[in-house]
Amino acid sequence: MKNILVLGLGAGDLEQIPFGVYKKLTGDQTVYLRTKEHPVVAQLEQEGASFLSFDHIYEKHSEFPAVYEEICETLLGEAEKSAIVYAVPGHPLVAERSVQLLLERGAKRGIEIKIGGGQSFIDAIFQALKVDPIEGFQLLDGTGLSKDQLAIGSHMIIGQVYDRFVASDVKLTLMEKLPDEYMVAIVTAAGSSEEKIAWVPLYELDHETEVNNLTSVYVPPVGPEQAQYREFSTLRRIIADLRGPNGCPWDKKQTHMSLKKYLIEEAYELIEAINNEDIDHMVEELGDVLLQVMLHAQIGEDDGYFSIEDVIAGISEKMVRRHPHVFGDTVAEDEEAVLKNWQQIKQQEKGSAPASLLEGAGKGLPQLLKAAELQKEAAKTGFDWPDIKPVIDKVKEELGEFEEAVSGKSKEEQEQEFGDLLFALVNVARHYGIDPEEALFRTNQKFTRRFGYIEQKVAESNRPFSDYTLEDLDAFWEEAKEKEK
Repeated sequence: MKNILVLGLGAGDLEQIPFGVYKKLTGDQTVYLRTKEHPVVAQLEQEGASFLSFDHIYEKHSEFPAVYEEICETLLGEAEKSAIVYAVPGHPLVAERSVQLLLERGAKRGIEIKIGGGQSFIDAIFQALKVDPIEGFQLLDGTGLSKDQLAIGSHMIIGQVYDRFVASDVKLTLMEKLPDEYMVAIVTAAGSSEEKIAWVPLYELDHETEVNNLTSVYVPPVGPEQAQYREFSTLRRIIADLRGPNGCPWDKKQTHMSLKKYLIEEAYELIEAINNEDIDHMVEELGDVLLQVMLHAQIGEDDGYFSIEDVIAGISEKMVRRHPHVFGDTVAEDEEAVLKNWQQIKQQEKGSAPASLLEGAGKGLPQLLKAAELQKEAAKTGFDWPDIKPVIDKVKEELGEFEEAVSGKSKEEQEQEFGDLLFALVNVARHYGIDPEEALFRTNQKFTRRFGYIEQKVAESNRPFSDYTLEDLDAFWEEAKEKEK
């Protein structure tokens, strides 16, 4: 059977290469190299070995995927003619994309890919840094690093940091989770006679020392200090501890039902921060809302019903499913098309048609907002006034009925007529595109601000409220109005 034998050149020195690998590299078979930029190659050439290198392919392409594609196809093409040897730095199965491509495609072409061994740079790095990998570690690719990959509580080895551009990208990614002054190690040619370890602050990673093809970056694990508070896993552990055997008595006794009111309160406090365009408070209030989500998820996990992973999986699947124009082949040219697709998919998910068109409208919303949602759903069927005049007339009609109710009818009838008046006013807001909740929020803010001015004036007089008539207090109110203009 046609085959390609893939060998590893080790981490740096000729002494690191197993004898069996050494014999194959110096035999009479043609040996292809991914790159000659490795100390062992020069030593082997001095002993009479000869190689064919793919370094020229790196010069043809601006991106690595294209380089590895061409190397793979070239090797498979040569293996069609005769058995060949392919040598790569380190171990063939550690950070070698070209080898993975060969393994994926070789069998389909009737070519066996044999892995002949070699020493990876990982062992040499752990030995050089005197780190025990049993504590947990990550091996990451510096050419495609993202902050979502970083587990800052583990040892991190970032390979492929072969030039300053990659080092700069690695630095910026790490700085999204770590302090600028965090100490990291630049490890070059680990395990060889040219081994170098330079400890530098993170912000100096790309200009403190030279890097090359044998360079990796080591990031020590972050302890339980401030930096780990940015990790989702840390928050989850804190919530679990709060509800654990030695946790907080208050947190341990909470249920889904007892927490309902806090979720509503925190949501409204977030809305207030948004309306005030107060970024610092938005961060704080978003955290408080997230806390409620985490508490409910922890209760679900404690009871054995669901976990935060179930919550995340559910919303992730829903977002992908309901956005086929982003994650699929559906085309949506504008917002209207997006909403139409969303409603169709939502209906498909729910199965049979609802008993009423209003089923689920405004579900869970405060009654003021629910009224607006009910009217919106009904209007889709054509059950709506075409212009504002009859809507205003309806408000006047309901106001008259309320005035009549307060003249001598029961409290229940008064409440019913007041509800009708509010519902009619919400309809006015809907026709003008006004959010009734937002409008009332702004009025509440205005009232609080103006009444605060009254309190200030009374306090400045060193007299109690009882010394002032309604006319006096109303005069302060008018002053407050004037100051706002």
